[in-house]
Amino acid sequence: MTYCPDRAAPLWSRPFHTLKQGPTVMTVADVVIVQQPKSVCVPQNYPVTLSVQAVGTGPLRYQWFDGQQIEVPCATESRLQVSLKKSESYICRVSDQYCNCIFSIWVRVKVLNLPVGVPPGWRGEPYIIAQPTPQQSVRHGDTITLKCLAFGMPSPQYQWYHNGHLLPKKNNEILEIKSAKADHVGSYLCSVSNVLEERWSEAADIALATPDNLPAPTLTATDKVALLIGNLNYTHHPRLMAPIMDVHELASLLQQLGFRVVSLLDLTLQEMEAAIDKFLQLLDRGVYAVFYYAGHGYEHLGRNYLVAIDAPRPYRTINCVCVQRVMCNMQERRAQLNVILLDTCRKWYKQSGPTSEINPLAPLGNTVYGYATTEDAEAFEVQDGGKSTGIFTKYLNKYILQPQKVTHILEQVSEDLGKDQLVSGKQVVEIKHTLKEPRALTDPVGTAGHTMELHLRDACWRQANVLPGRKLLDFPCGVQVELSFSALFSNILLVFGMVRNSGAMVQDCTVDLHSEPVMEDIFSGPGRSDEMHSLLLSKADNPDCSLRLCCLQRLERSLVIKVELHYTHRDRKLRLTECREVDIGRPLIASCRFSNRGPADRIQEAMQHTVGHKSNTRQSSHLPAHHARPSTRKAENVYQISASAASASTNEPEENDENDLHEFTV
Repeated sequence: MTYCPDRAAPLWSRPFHTLKQGPTVMTVADVVIVQQPKSVCVPQNYPVTLSVQAVGTGPLRYQWFDGQQIEVPCATESRLQVSLKKSESYICRVSDQYCNCIFSIWVRVKVLNLPVGVPPGWRGEPYIIAQPTPQQSVRHGDTITLKCLAFGMPSPQYQWYHNGHLLPKKNNEILEIKSAKADHVGSYLCSVSNVLEERWSEAADIALATPDNLPAPTLTATDKVALLIGNLNYTHHPRLMAPIMDVHELASLLQQLGFRVVSLLDLTLQEMEAAIDKFLQLLDRGVYAVFYYAGHGYEHLGRNYLVAIDAPRPYRTINCVCVQRVMCNMQERRAQLNVILLDTCRKWYKQSGPTSEINPLAPLGNTVYGYATTEDAEAFEVQDGGKSTGIFTKYLNKYILQPQKVTHILEQVSEDLGKDQLVSGKQVVEIKHTLKEPRALTDPVGTAGHTMELHLRDACWRQANVLPGRKLLDFPCGVQVELSFSALFSNILLVFGMVRNSGAMVQDCTVDLHSEPVMEDIFSGPGRSDEMHSLLLSKADNPDCSLRLCCLQRLERSLVIKVELHYTHRDRKLRLTECREVDIGRPLIASCRFSNRGPADRIQEAMQHTVGHKSNTRQSSHLPAHHARPSTRKAENVYQISASAASASTNEPEENDENDLHEFTV
């Protein structure tokens, strides 16, 4: 047997011979590499394992070489483990005992000397550490340079896109475009991928520099989304009136500005957190985000808290939603503009519970807080022309459609509220912001380069706003009843029934609507339905019957509408009833399925009284006269409360009971 020494000759010139035994030639299979080593890109001193797999006759030998074709000491296994301070290339020779050999491909361990590392538990998926400059203004003819760097095992592949279109042969870390012109203006993205995952860089917007006498480029959003929450029917605290109309009117105005709006009334703590999580999923780079809340709230150690309708008495921070945490999460999504509007009190309450711990982010800018009142002060609502409204939201709605910087809008709200005699010396608007640009809620939406994200947000938003289509039901007696649907809020559905065709033997038709399961009507109590009734009538053209279904976020299965037709048989003079049912699935917010209530909640719902679940059959098209009752206390017009009842439902934690039993605040 011929001996082939491992180090007898240089790397490229060592002879290898076919083995012969006597008069016959022994057949020896070639050495074949079945898995090549992979290049990687890692931080300094990061442990890396390069491996090669080969097959051949008999035991195989391995020898690794560096970029200078020098043998790596003790590197005689199929795996090579290295930890480097600078980049290096490697190749592996695989040989058998018969002097056959083969070399792997060259691979490179690229080491980036940057002050960043990889996250704990990193598996090798692309991890972007250097983003392209988000905005560049270049002169005509200049060179455009964009850079994107990422760690990866295997090394990531790069592909650049311009306004959503792939750029051929632009697959390096650095994108260089010489002699910039108008065709090169727009949004650039880089796809970074390996066999484990694909990641996208942040967008880089390129604009051509304009002369000083030309107007500045228009600021745009890639999308606009808003979450509006109004809490009024509290279990253990005074009920409110204003959030109904405040949320409804603000939602309508934001929709006119092009916002995708989700508006919700009466949420528990779990439901508020779930709704906020869904809202955050709609945020991405370039998006304008608005979060609005009307209801009870307070301030504790510099944090603002929003009180859910199921908050106990006394409540703690863990029973509420921390506003600063919401803003922190919004900033993490890299939205272009984050606006939080709070029509709630900010009274200081000394509590024994801990504050919400929030790790501050790097300053991002473009955040705006609009508070209805200042620290340790109350916010108020009034009866204005038979309509309940929060004073802050009243003036906010007055100016919100104006094409002005967000902070300028809030300044006008502050000025008007300061002149209102009802709250003079009691309520003053407070504005906090870090705006770096004159962003306005009226800014147009520009989707160039962001169509993929837009389609994902559109699908997510539509999930919470799907309405059933019109239904035409045929009854055996020949009558046709049409069902139509409308959304007052994202969790309140209106169902309208109208007789479209009466049979020849039918007279005096009336229609009743019911639902299965029975949905709670949170506005069925005494004195609580006037404003909702006015909204209901404005949504349909004089229907024969209507049904209001509230709290759809708690729906756990498909919703069935039961239609009862009552009529008199013309010949037999008998009063008869026929029924039809139609399954409308999970409408509006119910399709998001974010409510996972426990058995106790379901038992409580099953035991609730069904008054108000039955539909309202048309009797008269006139609403009862409603006299305006101006008031400044946010909850004092809900209903009359005795001193003993008020003490059991005050909204203040018991550590700070001020014994004011006749006036309640938000």
